[in-house]
Amino acid sequence: MRREDLLDLNDVLQHPGRKLEVDIATELPDDPEIDLVKPMEGGLEAVSTGNLLLITGRFDARIALGCARCGADIEQDVHVEIEEQFPVEGIPSSYSAHDYARVAPDEPYELFDGNNLMVEVLLRQALIVSLPIQPLCEYGWDGPCPIALARAAVKKKEDGGKGLSQLSSLLDPEEPKS
Repeated sequence: MRREDLLDLNDVLQHPGRKLEVDIATELPDDPEIDLVKPMEGGLEAVSTGNLLLITGRFDARIALGCARCGADIEQDVHVEIEEQFPVEGIPSSYSAHDYARVAPDEPYELFDGNNLMVEVLLRQALIVSLPIQPLCEYGWDGPCPIALARAAVKKKEDGGKGLSQLSSLLDPEEPKS
């Protein structure tokens, strides 16, 4: 059975110095936590030194996020850089008829199935690391945000304006505030 998300790196591993370049576009279909607006597009390059498998790549994605200030839905472009190194054990088959090179990843999660890279797992990991910590809508942190102000007004109306007075009574419990 051939899986679409696997990239066969066996040829690169068995012939150190040989390079594999591949263009990739994916929507990361198995991930409900990431809301891509358009497919993640870019390219990967893999080369083996004999002792290490080097994987580099550049990808661009457009993703839907929530504003850290007001919670509004926003779309942002994300640029993803990949620079990974994985140890290789064994002797490449181009040098020995009795052994073969294989990836020996020391990651706490699976990125390889034999000598096949699970591309979508690697891209998901790289995308999550590249996401902005506090995505902001067009209003940012400076100045008034009409969405944040509207939400604050609704919240104040819902709790009858007693939210702050109840909190202030915690500071001085002997003076009840109404």
